[in-house]
Amino acid sequence: MKQALICGGGGFIGSHMVKRLKEENFWVRGVDLKYPEFSPTEADDFIIGDLRDPHVCREAVDRKFDEVYQFAADMGGAGFVFTGENDANIMHNSGMINMNMLEACHKRNVKRIFYSSSACMYPEYNQLDADHPICSEDSAYPANPDSEYGWEKLFSERLYLAFQKNFGMEVRIARYHNIFGPEGTWEGGREKAPAALCRKVAMAEDGGEIEIWGDGKQTRSFLYIDECLEGTIRLTRSEWTGPVNIGSDEMVSISRLAEMTMRIAGKKLNLKHIPGPLGVRGRNSDNRLIYSKLNWKPSQPLREGMKKTYTWIEGQIQARENEDENRLGGARHIA
Repeated sequence: MKQALICGGGGFIGSHMVKRLKEENFWVRGVDLKYPEFSPTEADDFIIGDLRDPHVCREAVDRKFDEVYQFAADMGGAGFVFTGENDANIMHNSGMINMNMLEACHKRNVKRIFYSSSACMYPEYNQLDADHPICSEDSAYPANPDSEYGWEKLFSERLYLAFQKNFGMEVRIARYHNIFGPEGTWEGGREKAPAALCRKVAMAEDGGEIEIWGDGKQTRSFLYIDECLEGTIRLTRSEWTGPVNIGSDEMVSISRLAEMTMRIAGKKLNLKHIPGPLGVRGRNSDNRLIYSKLNWKPSQPLREGMKKTYTWIEGQIQARENEDENRLGGARHIA
């Protein structure tokens, strides 16, 4: 039986990867600061531990795993990454995790390790035109990410490639473009745009109003979790290192994404534009390289993923409201 280690196995992408690999009959170990928030882990073994601690990394890598997936990072959406208030933690925490995990895998002679980089490492100067951003893999240099999160991702890419060059490790690197779907963070400040909009629309009364940051003309592409996992596994099991984009090339403005969410919900709402952290003006996954190397690229329409995500978040909100009503009802009964 093949064995895999999922770093960040309690997070959104990591917990979904655990489920995917269990479907393939892997023995799976997860490691994270916490268990998955929305459903029990399906991992065969799960370590609650801080990967900033080298001892925890050595404990997690106690054997020669067939595949290691490194998703663990200090990250979030625009409200977390672009305020500047979390820059030191983002760079320190994620950098420590990657250095420790690479060292632990090297000492255990683990060869195949996947690293989840981000499209945030692309230069800001190529993403100023909302309608024509440049995000091909060869456009990464001269480097100038628009956030410390992007700079850390760029550093860690080079760190993984250095371990491959010097120690013969078989690293695989993907630059993710806004992964979303059910069982992802949908409130609290770390959520990304699809989840935030689903939450706002679900909580709004028909004919009401929701707030969005900026003028709504900034553009992005968003990739549904199932396609993220498929691309990640195909890359990891290929004989090609990357780095490569894993993302959708269906670019939309944030206003259009909000309108799509309203149509899914069957609501008509007004958009109130307010100041807020925005990131680059435009970003879209360039999928020419992944298609040429792996003969695959994401193909699911954005609307399909948004429908599934909206239904799940709406259910989360309804379940919470029911719990609140039950608590209030119980309090009145006791009184």
